[in-house]
Amino acid sequence: MYPASELETSRWIKENSSVCELVGYDIEKITKDRLYAISKKLYAEKEALEQHLSIRTNELFDIEDKIMLYDLTNTYFEGRKDSSKLAQYGRSKEKRSDAKFVVLALVVNPEGFIKYSSILEGNMADSKTLEGMINKLRIKTSSSASKALVVIDAGIATDNNLAMIKEKGYDYMCVSRSSLKNYMTEAGATTVTVTDNKKQKIELCRVKSDRNTDYYLKVESHSKELKERSMNEQFRSRDEAGLERIADSLTRKGGVKQEDKVHQRIGRLKQKYPSIQRYFTIEVEVKEDVEIKRKNKETGAVKENKNIVTSIKWAVKEGVDINAQSGVYFLRTSVEVNAEGVLWQFYNTIREIEATFRVLKTDLDLRPIYHQKDESTMAHLHLGLLAYWLVNTVRYQLKKEGIHSGWREIVRTMNTQKAVTTLAQNIHDEVIMVRRCSEPNQQVRNLYDALKYKYAPFVKRKSVVHKSELDNCQFIEQQLFFSD
Repeated sequence: MYPASELETSRWIKENSSVCELVGYDIEKITKDRLYAISKKLYAEKEALEQHLSIRTNELFDIEDKIMLYDLTNTYFEGRKDSSKLAQYGRSKEKRSDAKFVVLALVVNPEGFIKYSSILEGNMADSKTLEGMINKLRIKTSSSASKALVVIDAGIATDNNLAMIKEKGYDYMCVSRSSLKNYMTEAGATTVTVTDNKKQKIELCRVKSDRNTDYYLKVESHSKELKERSMNEQFRSRDEAGLERIADSLTRKGGVKQEDKVHQRIGRLKQKYPSIQRYFTIEVEVKEDVEIKRKNKETGAVKENKNIVTSIKWAVKEGVDINAQSGVYFLRTSVEVNAEGVLWQFYNTIREIEATFRVLKTDLDLRPIYHQKDESTMAHLHLGLLAYWLVNTVRYQLKKEGIHSGWREIVRTMNTQKAVTTLAQNIHDEVIMVRRCSEPNQQVRNLYDALKYKYAPFVKRKSVVHKSELDNCQFIEQQLFFSD
């Protein structure tokens, strides 16, 4: 759970950690080469390890896998990675289009425990990754009589994927990929008001669509509406400013007037602001076969006939409200649930997989990747996932006791307790080494109490050390006390 390279980790274990002392491992055997080797051996056991950990955590904490969360993230590489099959260019969620990256796909339950993981090529489309994960999902979970609900992001929720999930024996829930236009409120359905984690109001109402037999939940968020209205106004002002520049160019000497060039400029605006351009109608008036002079370095002035744009007009389409759908989206599910609040709670569990990615990328430093070989890259990512198993096991127990601190904050708090080594020389010219833990402060005690741990990992240890052993002592900070 110490995020660093193998070389840095070996130094940390020897100089800054008591992990060897706690588990009884010879600290002299720790080398960067052994860490490289063991990470590859662990990756070779990936399938068996995941299955064991998945079932074991379910048994330990009495968890039933009734809801599964599926999503993807990516992490980028530093370096060219010319010979890599895994590292590819694609759509980077981290805005690093200059770097190659690898895709990490996870299935997680609402408690944050990984059910299945897969490391994929960086150019793999999101919607094409789901079937392979679903096929392997059942053996990774504990046996359950009820069908599991698979919660996925809108980018993965194609009609083919939803049909495949249903065919495999699961239910699904997702954000509808397209906004419903023709829908009606279900009979007996009422609008329910809930609040999000920021205490902002959200209105929920069950609706029906003539597209299919799925159940839909209309979600209206006032805060989301304000945000989307602000974005729409910003995009609209920028889009119209671009059209104004095109129009001004038509009346300016040396400006762009040729029809094909003008349409290219309009096309770039449409590509830049697609969410706003679809609400506009743009009319271009063209004067055909206008004789123009064009300079040529070899032959001098050349006359050509071109279509010239004389004016450009634009307006919002009649009867269209740009902000009509602001703050409104629809949840789609195959589950028949009469309580709107229950559906909302089901969908909100997807935030857990977002939290998983934050822990992996931020707390455990899973990005960037510096390894050159694909085998080392996959072993590195798998080691990060194993670290996450330990992190989530600790955090799950803490959350049960009302402690919701992030992993970095937990590590910072625990670093206030130290293992102290004291060396003293007695009258017999013997060096006495006393090893003990410092007293934990109240914040550390709270964590120990929640986890039912002892306040000190080990009791005071006292031993006689030969002077020749002091040169190879694993502890950096020493205090020497000499008796009279």
